[in-house]
Amino acid sequence: MKETISFKIQGMDCAEEVAVLKREVGPLAGNEENLVFDILNGKMTVIPGDKAVDEEAIVRAVSVTGMKAVPWNETHPSGAGRAVGGFWQSNGRLIMCGLSGFLLISAFITQAVYQGGVMNAFAGEGHRLPLYTVFLYLSAVVSGAWFIAPKAVYAARKLRPDMNLLMIVAVIGAIGIKEWFEAGVVTFLFTLALLLESWSVGRARRAIKSLMDISPNTARYICPKDGDIIEKTVAEVPVGSIVIVRPGEKIPLDGIVTKGSTHVNQAPITGESTPVSKMIGDEVFAGAINGDGAFEFRSTKQASDTTLARIIHMVENAQSRRAVSEQWVERFAHFYTPAMMAFAVLVALVPPLLFGGRWNLWFYEALVILVIACPCALVISTPVSIVSGMTSAARAGVLIKGGTYLEAPARLNAIAIDKTGTLTHGAPQVQKIIPLNGHTENELLALAAALEAHSTHPIAGAILSKARSLDVECASAEDFNIVQGKGAEGVIDGMKYRIGSHRFIDETGVENEEFHEMAVEMEDAGHSLVVIWNEDHVCGLISIADTIRSEAVNVVKSMKKSGIKRVVMLTGDNRQTAAAVAAATGVDEFRAELLPEDKVTAVSELTKSLGHVAMVGDGVNDAPAMAASSLGIAMGAIGTDAAIETADIALMSDDLSKLAWLIGHSRRTLAVIKQNITFALAIKVLFIVLALAGMATLWMAIAADMGASLLVIFNGLRLLKQ
Repeated sequence: MKETISFKIQGMDCAEEVAVLKREVGPLAGNEENLVFDILNGKMTVIPGDKAVDEEAIVRAVSVTGMKAVPWNETHPSGAGRAVGGFWQSNGRLIMCGLSGFLLISAFITQAVYQGGVMNAFAGEGHRLPLYTVFLYLSAVVSGAWFIAPKAVYAARKLRPDMNLLMIVAVIGAIGIKEWFEAGVVTFLFTLALLLESWSVGRARRAIKSLMDISPNTARYICPKDGDIIEKTVAEVPVGSIVIVRPGEKIPLDGIVTKGSTHVNQAPITGESTPVSKMIGDEVFAGAINGDGAFEFRSTKQASDTTLARIIHMVENAQSRRAVSEQWVERFAHFYTPAMMAFAVLVALVPPLLFGGRWNLWFYEALVILVIACPCALVISTPVSIVSGMTSAARAGVLIKGGTYLEAPARLNAIAIDKTGTLTHGAPQVQKIIPLNGHTENELLALAAALEAHSTHPIAGAILSKARSLDVECASAEDFNIVQGKGAEGVIDGMKYRIGSHRFIDETGVENEEFHEMAVEMEDAGHSLVVIWNEDHVCGLISIADTIRSEAVNVVKSMKKSGIKRVVMLTGDNRQTAAAVAAATGVDEFRAELLPEDKVTAVSELTKSLGHVAMVGDGVNDAPAMAASSLGIAMGAIGTDAAIETADIALMSDDLSKLAWLIGHSRRTLAVIKQNITFALAIKVLFIVLALAGMATLWMAIAADMGASLLVIFNGLRLLKQ
């Protein structure tokens, strides 16, 4: 597999620049789909396809657009990656903006002195200014437009007007009618707006990077050769090393506790409010904070592959999966900008030609419309809101894989939810062991444990746990085979045995009427039955029961209260057990004894009748149903790579209440996005009306546009505090 190539794109501020880069760089990368953009970090990643990628050609193509590409260095100690560049690349915009402001103030002071006071300067006529004042104003314009003009030239050459071209045309128009002060103010304020937007966007960027600071950069581990304690960077610690963690320290890597016990604060990863007890054999995760106990653990993953590293990687990559609202704004801006330029031309020409209006006045108002038409506030506020919402969710232990999935919970009409491990604790325990036909309890348990030794299902875990607690020895099963959705079979001591549900044995015809009645009676009481039999007789059955989560009832109520039309429980368990759980939790409907393909059918039916439907499960067994749903949500995904990979959203902690929180958070995010779009458009409509009434000025328009941009960005950043 070819390695990706990343660049820091200096001057990439919003979706308009992304569209430009797609057009220029896309053909060099094979097609636009091979380009991934991270606006917040100013990063462009090229995914090589069949076509070889020429890095120098890409750098040249980017420079044509008025932007600049420099290599991205991923080996920065923080893991965040950084761009290779000097002082000018990092501070050029700030310097030119500051210079523009200084020259503008200097020009205005000389104008005020020349015209006899500040008020006279405001009311003064531009064509009567001395040359040195004009020179200062022009210098302020050149400084402010230093990074804007190349983009505007590119937009003009390609006949694709954007906000940079709008500003340059407005400034040239102001200069053309000798409104020097207006030209300088518009340029400076637009440059300042872009600088402040960059700073505001940096807030969201720093919030993402704060995730990277959760895990320490170094770890102490025991050298296997001489037993010495060595301290190295986490990247240098070999997998399988015994790592030492002292009280109060952050855990540097993922691993399994081998010595000691403690309580660990996993809130940075899972959002859990209380510390979690850790003993020998328990998993620990990089970034979690150790409590009062010292302990040792064996590292199980490299630093680049820990659960935390995967979360960070997915939060960063999530920006490429753009939200529906983001895509709408980009499409809108594509048609909006040229339409507003055409409208400005009409404003400049129609009143003087048809109604005898003054050319100077209507040309000036056309310039005002060009300034206020700038779509920057519109296009930048949505990605900031989306990333703020995803970062806030990550802090709360909810991993969302993209903007489209952040918006999806707000549109849900129904939720299909797995029973075991979701509505229940997923840690069932053996209640009764009933041997039959001459077998003893220990024999029956030994047979069951041998057949379940290869399974990761919670019921198998309960049987194995019971066998260990009673010190039951069991032989290994040979020729083991899983019967999908029903049970398993294998050969023990030369005889073939089967284990599975009552439904499974019922299909084989081995059971008699007496056994059937006993099994049905126990299932009616809400127990899950595991039956063991061979070709001659039924060996016995094991009764297993799970407990319902204490928060399940309130969560189901909250989801219904929030507008979810139907909450449907899906389970492979027997109907009686499912009915008992459904009645206790208050779900609207349940479907029991489902095979994986049955769950897919159930989700497809719900989607067809109710529209947007989420499937909530463990992310592994329920993967097909998740794929069939509008939104796949994995419960308790911490440490489970398959769950993180499978689901669209992963609830890292084993906390069902995060499901209700997710729906509310999604709706808050969508509300903020709608507020931002409405406010940005309302400001533009207001100033267009003022311009048509002859009441708006250029500096008022740019100040309003800058204020609108900052307000919608800060409104989006509020989501970081959720």
